[in-house]
Amino acid sequence: MKILLTGANGYIGMRLLPALLDAGHEVVCCVRDKDRLSLDLKTIDKVEVLEIDFLKEPDTDRFPKDIDAAYYLIHSMSSSINDFDELEALSAQNFNRYMSKTTVQHVVYLSGIINEEKLSKHLSSRKKVEEILYKGDYHLTVLRAGIVVGSGSSSFEIIRDLCEKLPVMIAPKWLKTRIQPIAIRDVILFLSSVLFNKSCYDKSFDIGGPDILTYSQMLKIYAKERQLKLLIIPVPVMSPRLSSYWLYFVTSTSYKLAVNLVDSMKMEVVASDNDLQKILNIKPISYSQAIQKAFLKIEQNIVISSWKDSLVAGRLSSLKEYVQVPTYGCLKDCKRVRITDREHVLNNIWSIGGTKGWYYGNWLWKIRGFLDQLVGGVGLRRGRTHPINIYKGDALDFWRVLYADKTEGRLLLFAEMKLPGEAWLEFEIKDDFLYQTATFRPRGIWGRLYWYTVLPFHYFIFGGMIRNIIKA
Repeated sequence: MKILLTGANGYIGMRLLPALLDAGHEVVCCVRDKDRLSLDLKTIDKVEVLEIDFLKEPDTDRFPKDIDAAYYLIHSMSSSINDFDELEALSAQNFNRYMSKTTVQHVVYLSGIINEEKLSKHLSSRKKVEEILYKGDYHLTVLRAGIVVGSGSSSFEIIRDLCEKLPVMIAPKWLKTRIQPIAIRDVILFLSSVLFNKSCYDKSFDIGGPDILTYSQMLKIYAKERQLKLLIIPVPVMSPRLSSYWLYFVTSTSYKLAVNLVDSMKMEVVASDNDLQKILNIKPISYSQAIQKAFLKIEQNIVISSWKDSLVAGRLSSLKEYVQVPTYGCLKDCKRVRITDREHVLNNIWSIGGTKGWYYGNWLWKIRGFLDQLVGGVGLRRGRTHPINIYKGDALDFWRVLYADKTEGRLLLFAEMKLPGEAWLEFEIKDDFLYQTATFRPRGIWGRLYWYTVLPFHYFIFGGMIRNIIKA
C-alpha cells in the first residue's frame, strides 16, 4: 500500500517510518523542507520525499493521486504562543483539499486526550483539527494520547532535565494534576496496527499506559529509576508565566513550547477507556519500563529522533535560504591550518558541541549560551542527538546544521541564538588544509557594534578551536 506520512521529520514521524517500511508499505514522506529529512542513504532510497507546506495554498497538480492511506502528524504548538491553533486549523483544511484529489481510503491522526469541558488552547486546537479531518472524504481514525515517554520526546527530556539538574524542587500546584503517560513504542504500535483496520474506521480512541500518575509522581519515579535524590517542595500557587520561565530556564524546552505546555499541564489527561487495547490485543508497558527502555536507547546512542531537532525549536522555518553563505555586506573570521590526518580531523569536527564541547574556551561558550537564554534564545541546552553522527537539519547547541557531508569534508552551521544579524560557521577540508570560517551579516549599526565588541574573544576562541580540532 502507498502511505503518505506527513510530519515525517518530526519526533513521531521518524519513529513510525521504519515500522511502515518493515510492514512492506510504499511510503511518501511529506515534509516542509526535504533538505532536513535526517535519514541515512539506505532509507532515503526506499522512500519518496514530497515537499509540501500545508500552511500555503494547495498545489494539487504535483501531489500524488494514488495514495491509499495517510498519517496526519502535523502540530504547531512549538512554533507560536498566540496563533498556533489557527495555523493547525489551516493545515488540516489544506490537508483535506489535497486528499480530495487522491484515492485515499484511511487517515490516522494522532491527537491529545480530551476529558475536560474547559480545555487548554493546545487540547482545544487538537479537538478542532479532529472536527476538520472528520469532514474529509475518507475513513478517519483518531488516536488520543497523553504524555509520550521515550528517548528524545519533549516530555521525557523535560522530566529528565528537572530531575538531573534540581535535587530540590519548588513545585507549582499543577504538579498534582493526574496524567496517563504512554511509551513511544506503544504509540508506534497503536499507529501502525490501526492502519486499514475497519473496526477502527471513523472512531476516536484514547491510548495510554497502565499507570495514572501525577506530574510529581512521574518525577519521583524517574528519580528512583536513575537513583537520584529528589525533594519536591509544593507551593500553593505559581503563575503560568512563572511556571513557563521555570521550565524554560531549567529544561531544554523553548519558551513558546513552555508556555503552551504549562497551559495544558493544568488539565487532567487520563484515558476514558481502553477499547483499542482490546480490539488490537495490545498491552502497553508501564512508565518505569518506558524510562528503562529510553535510557537503553540513550546509552547505546541509537536515539532515532528528538523533538529538539525540529526547526520550530529554533528560529528557522527553512534551511534553503541560509545554506548559501552570503559574501556581500558580511564580516568574516577566516582561519587555515595544514593537516596530516584527514580522517582524524573529520572525526573531531563531527564530534563538536554537546558534551564534547567546542574545543576551546568551553566556559565562554557556556556564558554566551546563558546570555542567549536570558533574552529568550535557545542557549546551549539542546546539545546534540548523537555524539558522532550529524545530519542536515539537526540542532547542535545553539546552531542548526545546514550542510553536512563527511566524504566531501564540509560542515556548515547557522546560529539560532539571538543576534543583531545572521551568523554562519563553516568547516571545510581542501588540499590538506582545514579551513574554518565564521561569517556574520550584521543588521544595522547594532550588528556592526556587536561584531567588533566580540572580535577580541573571537581571536582566542576561533584560533584555539581550529588548533585543538587538529590536536584533539
